[in-house]
Amino acid sequence: MKIVAVTACPTGIAHTYMAAEALENAAKKLGHWIKVETQGSIGIENKITQSEANDADLVIFAADVAVKEEKRFKNKPIYRAEAQKAIKNAKSVIEEALKMVES
Repeated sequence: MKIVAVTACPTGIAHTYMAAEALENAAKKLGHWIKVETQGSIGIENKITQSEANDADLVIFAADVAVKEEKRFKNKPIYRAEAQKAIKNAKSVIEEALKMVES
């Protein structure tokens, strides 16, 4: 499964990057390809291209603030969770998100 994710928190520092790392590790352990874009205090890093968004089977927003440039993911299944939830249990977030495309 090809997954793209965006992480963001109100201050754009620790939780943004902790959530990104947790999602990357969990997806790899579950055998999925993932690219995680962070929208932190220094702006957008590891930006998901329109092509990557188009090719994705699933989009995960682990964000406590509005995701910038959300229109890139139009017509894609989007699973939304708090950044903290992704940090605490990224595997669960991914498994719940996968149910959107498996059903």
